[in-house]
Amino acid sequence: MTFEFLPGGDTVTQGLIDLAAGRITDEALLVLIGAPRLRSLGLDVPSRSVAEPETRLYASLSASDTDSAHSRYNAMIRLLVSFERAFQSGIR
Repeated sequence: MTFEFLPGGDTVTQGLIDLAAGRITDEALLVLIGAPRLRSLGLDVPSRSVAEPETRLYASLSASDTDSAHSRYNAMIRLLVSFERAFQSGIR
């Protein structure tokens, strides 16, 4: 299932694909951060045991560009929240 028509849908879709394939990417970490809420909304989020996905995502973003890591992390979290709200409100 893809969600490209929702805000942040392409990022969430990629994260779900990556998790299903066993890849821990930035998108996969974002989905893991939102996993409890996404599951409560009815999405099938693959179970992966990743300690502190928030910290790992920030570290990954810092590794590629320390100066913009904070703003990119916040932007990704906002994207996740936008997706969750749109999905919940039935814009499917």
